[in-house]
Amino acid sequence: MSDLPTTRPVATPLRFQPDFEQIPEDEAQTSKELAETLRSIMETTFADRGHADRSVHAKGHGLLRGELTVLDNLPPELAQGAFARPATLPVYLRLSTNPGDILDDKVSTPRGLAIKLVGVEGPRLPGSEGDVTQDFVMQNAKAFISATPKAFLRSLKLLAKTTDKAPGSKKVLSAVLRGVEAAVEALGGESATLKSLGGHPQTHILGETFNTVVPVLYGPYYAKLAMVPVSASLTELTNLHVDFHGNPDGLRAAVTQYFAGHGGTWELRVQLATDSEQMPIEDASVQWDEKLSPFVTVARVEIPAQSTWDAEKVREIDDGMAFSPWHGLAAHRPLGGVMRVRKPSYEMSADYRASHNGCPIHEPR
Repeated sequence: MSDLPTTRPVATPLRFQPDFEQIPEDEAQTSKELAETLRSIMETTFADRGHADRSVHAKGHGLLRGELTVLDNLPPELAQGAFARPATLPVYLRLSTNPGDILDDKVSTPRGLAIKLVGVEGPRLPGSEGDVTQDFVMQNAKAFISATPKAFLRSLKLLAKTTDKAPGSKKVLSAVLRGVEAAVEALGGESATLKSLGGHPQTHILGETFNTVVPVLYGPYYAKLAMVPVSASLTELTNLHVDFHGNPDGLRAAVTQYFAGHGGTWELRVQLATDSEQMPIEDASVQWDEKLSPFVTVARVEIPAQSTWDAEKVREIDDGMAFSPWHGLAAHRPLGGVMRVRKPSYEMSADYRASHNGCPIHEPR
């Protein structure tokens, strides 16, 4: 992803058409099995810890409060949905890693960022009526690891069998996989599979660029969104190796240390689709070519220095909030099979956590 965003798309954005989405007859069954698999992960970890964690991205590394400012004078194709007019809105961020169990950070897996804007206006998605929030759920990747819902379900069932199994072996395997991934990258490649299994480089999480990896509506268009660090204190952390010094919560410690003395600035950028074949909706594994449509900045996120992990924030954000791409405006409806089949799973996860932790899930106002 380019570090220098353009000010507007270089090609005419493609208007979304309903037939861009193709729904298989058995998609409901895939969705049901996915929710059952994710629930099994939650039940396993709850039995181990006595606390209901998320079914994926269970381990949080930072809980942040700040502000998002929508830029002035956006062109019409970018002034859509939550970004339709200039505004400064409260924002919550949750940094995490992928697995559904709480692992030593030396099991190095892909990272996630969940964003919740507060105070957005407009018609809502089903299930979020009456709320004023907009969530975006991101990973530090440019495409999803699986092309289709069924492929995602197959991989998830395999991972579910490893939940809470052999944490020491996972650390050893992760170290091996990091070495293999480093060799692959030295030859100019990259393996999402190796990274997902524990081969992600042991780098600082605050230097990462995060992407929705799968598309959402963007008003009458459709797009992917990215969150890109731009302040010098953050970009200095990109690809920076972190030594955890034996601390199993090393990433959390690194985030805490940074925000004890610094704030940070990110840009929220949008990549509007311009070609339905090269920027498909139903194949989530396709990386969209930035030469066809570059990412364009629509908002700036400012996070001041603060405590990033304390009892109050864990209660309010980690336990008290759910982050789902289905919380939000109809103008940003999630698209594609991978997004559709996960909707019941997001709802299941929030309900399970609320009932087992005795902490109601709430949407801030």
